[in-house]
Amino acid sequence: MRPRFWELPLSRLNPTEWEALCDGCGKCCLNKLEDEETGEVALTDVACRLFDGATCLCSRYETRHQYVPECIVLSPGKIAETMYWLPGTCAYRLRYEGKPLPHWHHLLTGSLETVHEEGLTLRGRTVSEMEVEEDDWEDHIIEEPT
Repeated sequence: MRPRFWELPLSRLNPTEWEALCDGCGKCCLNKLEDEETGEVALTDVACRLFDGATCLCSRYETRHQYVPECIVLSPGKIAETMYWLPGTCAYRLRYEGKPLPHWHHLLTGSLETVHEEGLTLRGRTVSEMEVEEDDWEDHIIEEPT
């Protein structure tokens, strides 16, 4: 990967650099509820069935669409249309908005643990969508850890 590639416009990143931007918070893998009238998005602690709550990563990332066809693939071309539901701490969102990576980001610290140490993930604080009926997701709305 190129030195300081994360400072480049998203459209100039190669696939490896794009993937490396992910901070591993896991918030994008949480189910969200969107108010149809206002467009407001509420975060729940109900995670995708493939989400590993201990690592905050997808347990089947490379083949996830075989299990969860509706999983959204973030890409430079789709970031504008999906950004509204990405967390405020998301590196993809921050870079799309022209902002720098936060001080705790692994590309700056060299450690994938700093995002967890900062308390920005839901490590150990989620339930699987396999355990909660969709009608009950409203009971699982949470504030985004920031």
